[in-house]
Amino acid sequence: MVPQAIAGQDLYSVILPTFNERQNLPIITWLLNRTFTENKINWELIIVDDGSPDGTQTVAKQLEKAYSPHVHLHTRTGKLGLGTAYVHGLQFAKGNFIIIMDADFSHHPKFIPEMIRKQKAGNYDIVTGTRYAGNGGVFGWDLKRKVTSKGANIFADTLLRPGVSDLTGSFRLYKRSVLETLFETTDVRGFSMQMALAVTAKAQGFTIAEVPITFVDRLYGESKLGGEEIVEYAKGVLQLWLKV
Repeated sequence: MVPQAIAGQDLYSVILPTFNERQNLPIITWLLNRTFTENKINWELIIVDDGSPDGTQTVAKQLEKAYSPHVHLHTRTGKLGLGTAYVHGLQFAKGNFIIIMDADFSHHPKFIPEMIRKQKAGNYDIVTGTRYAGNGGVFGWDLKRKVTSKGANIFADTLLRPGVSDLTGSFRLYKRSVLETLFETTDVRGFSMQMALAVTAKAQGFTIAEVPITFVDRLYGESKLGGEEIVEYAKGVLQLWLKV
C-alpha cells in the first residue's frame, strides 16, 4: 500500500535526486526511515535517478523492497540536472509537504523533525536549513570551498535581499502547493535553482523560516560542483537581480 496524505495526517514526501550515489543511498534511506519512524511521521521517499552507471538503480530497487511501501524509484535516461529532477519527482510524490535534500549524507535527516515543528509553529510556507545562522555550520570543507560558499551567499544577499541567510542551501521543507506554484513561475532549473526559488517565494509573499543545520561533506563519491556551476550561479544572481 502506497502512503497517502489523509485528513488529519500529513504526509511528507522526500524527493532525492541521485547520480552515482550507490554507496550513500542505503545510509541516507536507513536514516530517513529511523527518523520518521521514531517521530511517528508519515513519509515516503521518491528517488529520482539520472541513469547512474555505478549501480545506484540496483541498490534503489533493493531499498524499495526493504522499506516498502515507503520508497519509490523513478528513473530518467541521462544526467538531466538537479532542478528538473525535483520537478520530475514532484509528479510522483503524494505528500502535502515536500522535503528536498541531497543524497550524499551532507544533509542529516535528524534536522527534519525540527523543520516540521518550525513549520507547524508558524504555518510557514517554506522552512529552509541554514548553515549560516544560529548554531549552523559546515564540516569537512577546506578553506577555499568555505570562502566560495559564504561569498556566493553574500554576493546574492547584497543584490537580492531575500531575507534568507543560506540561499544556496538545498535542504528545505515546502508546502506542496507552494512548491508547485514556484515551479510554475520559476524557469531556473540549474545550480542556481535553490536561490531562484527563495527569491521568487519572497517576491510572491510566501513565508520562509530557517532552522540551523550542520552540513557535513559527502561520505562517498565526488562533489558535482565545478567551475561551470559557479559561473552559472553568478549569472543566475544577476538575472534575478534584473527581474526583481
